[in-house]
Amino acid sequence: MLKFKALFTFVLLSTCLYAQKFESLSRYKVNYALAKDAATQWLVTRSFTADGEKYLLLVNPQTLDTKVDIANNYTTSSLKWPNVLAIFKNTAYVKALEAAAAKDVQLQNAGIDHAFPNEKGITLTIDLCPSHKALDRIIFQSVFDEFKKIEQPAPLAISVSGKWMLKHEDDLNWLKSLVTQKELNITWVNHSYNHEVNQLPLAENFLLAPGTNLDVEVLKNEKLMLKNGLTPSVFFRFPGLVSDKAIVDKIEAYGLIPIGSDAWLAKGQQPNAGSIVLIHGNGNEEIGVKDFIQLLKTRQADVNRKQWLLFDLRQGLEKEFE
Repeated sequence: MLKFKALFTFVLLSTCLYAQKFESLSRYKVNYALAKDAATQWLVTRSFTADGEKYLLLVNPQTLDTKVDIANNYTTSSLKWPNVLAIFKNTAYVKALEAAAAKDVQLQNAGIDHAFPNEKGITLTIDLCPSHKALDRIIFQSVFDEFKKIEQPAPLAISVSGKWMLKHEDDLNWLKSLVTQKELNITWVNHSYNHEVNQLPLAENFLLAPGTNLDVEVLKNEKLMLKNGLTPSVFFRFPGLVSDKAIVDKIEAYGLIPIGSDAWLAKGQQPNAGSIVLIHGNGNEEIGVKDFIQLLKTRQADVNRKQWLLFDLRQGLEKEFE
């Protein structure tokens, strides 16, 4: 009997570990549905198949948490995108979508750029655009060193691009280890697969460049995230923070909430209470990294008194739109 229990535990553990990293998946698509389990009503945004099993990417429309689970664990009913907006109109999810769309005419920084109104602290977002340079690990080390006595794991959001993941497996595994060790609580944000940049004006640059395939930029990046054991969040950050109304509408039709920033440190923008702070951790933004380290130093006493904290992006928007 003990041998059987040990074998069962091993099989269960192995299954759980494997489910976190889908090394081969197929039939990945946008698929909206209402899903119910014993306790919660979820929104399905994606479905895919792996090793003969159908899986769902689910969003809790109240908390904005996402998870991947086996489809057979839920009772589902298919929805069209307008139905999603109507059924969940009173949730933080749809209210956040509407707030993001309200700024869609901006060429730069469309989407939500402030998360926790009047709170003493910031929401930290770190972008990982394609780069040949190593990850700026000092950012993450500084965060958990500074906050480990106050907030552990410390929350932050990482906007990750596909071409960064492909070239930085060791750095990505190191970040994942910080989550496993409960040093950090990372919200993984879709930052496009290619993150192309050219010499043209902004209106023809980044995702606005002619010939951009959004299925590649959005869905291929999500597939790569899942293959690397990352659960895609419900958020999207435009490369260069560049967009127009048409592309904001298209990104939201993927079920994603655009996230901007009101404090891009490398551009000299100073954070206020509740700011969404942006720095790049891909080795290409030395001034932004230095500014963030200096910000932590100046706020050290406030951190120790719990008067200046890091906030989870999901919880900030849940509170904002409750």
